[in-house]
Amino acid sequence: MFFQIKEIVLWPKKENLEPRRLPFKEGRVNVISGGSRTGKSAIIPIIDYCLGSGKCRIPVNTIRDSCSWFGVVAQTGAGEKLFARREPGFQKSTGDMFIIEGKEVEVPERIAVKNSGVEAVKASLDELAGLTALDFDTENLGSGFKMRPSFRDLSAFMFQPQNIVANPDVFFYKADTYEHREKLRTIFPYVLDAINPQILAIQHELAQLKKDLRKKRAEYENIKMVSERWLAELHAKVSEARELGLIEEVAPEDASREQMIEILAAVARFSGDEIKVTEQSVNEAIDEMRRLENEERSASFELSELRGRLDEMSALRQSTVTYHGALHIQRDRLKVSDWMLNNFDKEHECPMCGSPSIQVDEKLEGLHNALKKIEKTAGEFKQVPAAFDREFERVGGEMRGASERLRGIRIRISALRKTSEQAQKRRYDTLRTSRFIGGLEEALQMYSRIGTDSALWNEINDLREKVTALENRISESEIRERTKRALRRVESNAGRILPHLDTERPDDPVSLSINDLTIKIGGVSREDYLWEIGSGSNWLSYHIAVMLGLHQFFLSLRYSPVPSFLVLDQPSQVYFPKTLSSKEYEEEKEGTLRDEDVAAVRKVFSALAGAVTASQGGFQVIVLDHAPENVWGKIANVHLVEEWREGKKLIPSSWE
Repeated sequence: MFFQIKEIVLWPKKENLEPRRLPFKEGRVNVISGGSRTGKSAIIPIIDYCLGSGKCRIPVNTIRDSCSWFGVVAQTGAGEKLFARREPGFQKSTGDMFIIEGKEVEVPERIAVKNSGVEAVKASLDELAGLTALDFDTENLGSGFKMRPSFRDLSAFMFQPQNIVANPDVFFYKADTYEHREKLRTIFPYVLDAINPQILAIQHELAQLKKDLRKKRAEYENIKMVSERWLAELHAKVSEARELGLIEEVAPEDASREQMIEILAAVARFSGDEIKVTEQSVNEAIDEMRRLENEERSASFELSELRGRLDEMSALRQSTVTYHGALHIQRDRLKVSDWMLNNFDKEHECPMCGSPSIQVDEKLEGLHNALKKIEKTAGEFKQVPAAFDREFERVGGEMRGASERLRGIRIRISALRKTSEQAQKRRYDTLRTSRFIGGLEEALQMYSRIGTDSALWNEINDLREKVTALENRISESEIRERTKRALRRVESNAGRILPHLDTERPDDPVSLSINDLTIKIGGVSREDYLWEIGSGSNWLSYHIAVMLGLHQFFLSLRYSPVPSFLVLDQPSQVYFPKTLSSKEYEEEKEGTLRDEDVAAVRKVFSALAGAVTASQGGFQVIVLDHAPENVWGKIANVHLVEEWREGKKLIPSSWE
């Protein structure tokens, strides 16, 4: 996304003072050079605050005490935009914002009242970046780290503050906090174009289809689950239809579900004129009742035997546990004999009579021998074997099956008793038969749903085909492969830049790890993480090379949501840790070391300028540094914005 900083604007709290305006050039390396405590390190927090940061990290006292509003004028593909935000006072931040948009923005002299809020600005920036409205939480797990990408997440690629730019442990802005680190891991494939809005939409559709498919399958399995109770209901309805004279033949005892449904479906098609009630049908119902009562007794006896056996096995298991515990208690009680025997002196004589303690010795030996027997018994005793557990489970399963069969028989008996009582009273009228057929039609609709040609089964097949089609269009393995290809391009870009920087291993391959949010450097036998590589110059070089490699990759995409600018704070700190003024540099007489440091700093600026030049105006860099112009001067496309020395700084002295 073309989004570059055109100007930073500060409005004073004092009346009758003009705003402080700090202009930048597009498509250039813009440098603000100056000493310590001049306000350089406030530039990143000011830009971040105006672009919707949750906290105001702009330094207090001089800067915040002197300014009423902070503003950024951005040049975008949709024209210029001014984003101004009120100084928060005693708050951590404020949502008051002032926005102007247009082909060219005229910066107001004063801002009296807000005309927007921070949430509206963030929504506007999200829309400007073309970010998808879909989140990454396709399974609706409620993870805050899987929310939709936002413009705020992209700040990791826009800023390298002083504590990050040469940090061996943290590579990306705000990645030192858990929330930002997890969110950055989530959105990384998205910014690398391995996942695009179309893929996200398909992932959401696929997740919903899988959810529907699981629901339909569960519904189908619940209906399809054939138990004794369900079969008993079918048998009961066939018997009732037989007694009502709706069918003549007797359904065989081993009739399948499909056969009984076919018989009942034929019953549902009968008209009232076809109903025939005969003495034979009633007698057959009575005979079936007797048969079912015999089956009930047999099933009850079987269930009783199984229950008794299960109780005995449970008691045996509990007895083994109790017996084993009792052995351990006896052993622990007799342990004292070991101690007494070890401390007993056989040569000791009684102090009263002078006789040897022979009887005591025999008693201790007896106790000790008893302990050995207990320990031997406990050692030889074993818990019930594994076969016992398998038999226990088998008996339990048979008992559950017998219980289910008994329940089914009783359902059929209950239905037959009801119909038999009605048969005795001869209530075979048309109205009752019609009610039976009506209820039968409703039941058959449910029964038919378990058929392979049913509507529910067809829905499941349709859902399965749709899921397969979408899975063929996208897959996690394909996304991982796309991510790897994108990372290889980023790493290739960084590899071309590294030889031009001050690093000890310029030719070793570098790889960017999304999981660790850092880089690894390939060696002869292993890969080394950045924190395992010594020297601040190495850390700085890898930060510069990989960040430039990322932006070169973003610029190569047909469209990228990442803004096309990068702000670096104090990249020369590893070479010039103290304030370096122009005069100090001119007076420096220590030749070789200073020359080497200056050459290393010039390599950094040359690499930045090279990336900007290659972008043909599509990329902007802002550098905030101690190093004066005569360290990095005369490099193409490097522009000095201002030099803050000798009393000049971000906040004019008249504002204080």
